[in-house]
Amino acid sequence: MRVSEPRRATLVATLTRAPGPGELAELPPAVDVLEVRADLTGELDVAALRAAFPGKLLYTLRSAAEKGTFGGGANERRQRLLRAADAYDLVDLEGERDLGAELLAALPAERRLISWHGAAEPLVDLEHRAAHLMKTPAALYKLVVFATQPGEALLPLELLAHTRRDDVVAFAAGAVGTWTRLVAPYLGAPWVYGSAWDDPAAPGQLPVARLVADYALPELRPIRSLCGVVGMPALHSLSPRLHNAGYRALELPFLYLPFEAPGLGDFWLEVVEESLLPDCGMPLVGLSVTTPFKASAVAVAGALSPLAERLSVANTLVCHDGVWEGDTTDGEGVLLALGWRGVNVAGARVALVGAGGAGRVAALVLALAGAAVTVVNRDVERGTAVAAELALPFRPLADFSAAGFDIVVQATPLGRREGDALPFPVDELGPGMVVVELIYGTAPTPLARAAVAAGAAVVDGREVLLGQALGQFRRMTGHELPVEVGRRALGLSPDGLEARGGAP
Repeated sequence: MRVSEPRRATLVATLTRAPGPGELAELPPAVDVLEVRADLTGELDVAALRAAFPGKLLYTLRSAAEKGTFGGGANERRQRLLRAADAYDLVDLEGERDLGAELLAALPAERRLISWHGAAEPLVDLEHRAAHLMKTPAALYKLVVFATQPGEALLPLELLAHTRRDDVVAFAAGAVGTWTRLVAPYLGAPWVYGSAWDDPAAPGQLPVARLVADYALPELRPIRSLCGVVGMPALHSLSPRLHNAGYRALELPFLYLPFEAPGLGDFWLEVVEESLLPDCGMPLVGLSVTTPFKASAVAVAGALSPLAERLSVANTLVCHDGVWEGDTTDGEGVLLALGWRGVNVAGARVALVGAGGAGRVAALVLALAGAAVTVVNRDVERGTAVAAELALPFRPLADFSAAGFDIVVQATPLGRREGDALPFPVDELGPGMVVVELIYGTAPTPLARAAVAAGAAVVDGREVLLGQALGQFRRMTGHELPVEVGRRALGLSPDGLEARGGAP
């Protein structure tokens, strides 16, 4: 089953706390329904909600038995739901405990949402559960599986593919199931849930602002192929926003998803090699691979580029004629980002701090481009081994000073969050030096700000992300991602000067 014509889902914003003054007005205009999770928010002033929000109001009192926080007795629950039936447009009734005659009499079928939330179970049992819920007339039926393994996340999508109904919402909760929330609408699920703000009502739930910015929901374009980023973690990645912006700009029938997985092997066996997505008309054709799976990606690839084979790492997997081909674009990202700043790599003295997968690739590519690269690493044994493998000099991080280098590439996972220790001392940074970040956030990192304060120029990690994504986009789609579209999607300035310091 595949959507062939553009259509629109219903976008639901879930409240997990009482809104402050003006907060509801900040929700994206595309939000249609406001869900009050009364087990989290308590009872709210419905008149105030209606005054601030123009759409429909949904009342939910999720029980502790279904991963909510309401632990009261049956009578209290019934009374709260009865009061909600008088005040709200829709009420969520849990199929296991709320289908008594009194509640059903108080709530017409067109205002009922009948739900179930529980652990993964065989598909036949899930289908029987859905059929049982559907015996009671309702506007919508919602079934949510709490998934802990990649294969469990497929169960609700299989249910949608089999039922082929437009009144069933089904997806997997949990970080490994976030991507199913995004695919479900293309299999007929009419609603998409997101948190009103950054505090999710359930694990794996994304804010509605991200659903709009990264996936252009609630609009549903025709989709014929899926791509995504796989890692642990992966939900923070800006790659979906970047790639999906390119697809929309070029009108390509692709959708790019976040695949968080505890292990690449299980994800490969349970999702990539499963037939469900191809059978639904949306085969998975490309993956960006991030921490900690870049080495594992080599093992699942059927063919490797010379660079990926030499370094035994891959950040890109693309399926061509049934064969998954592994490649790495991390080095391309660094070179392109430096080139956009007018930095001449040939002859430059470069310190590469961090000897992980991305660092090794960047070190080799910079060396091949004519730079004099020194590998710097906290773990002396690993750093020495990587430097020897690449035939480059090594310096322990404990003895590292930026003095004497033209470019310092920060390739460790440190320094993304406020309060993190800086990955190397910034005392010797100054005008004429360039710091390249391989990590990124939605704004300059603490290291970037410290480097700018010292007078150095900084290449933001989002610029490196864009540089390496250009090659991935080309390999996955056969088209070029417009750079200006990518810069806009990542919040980068058109002139490429995110953190102004000393001139490079």
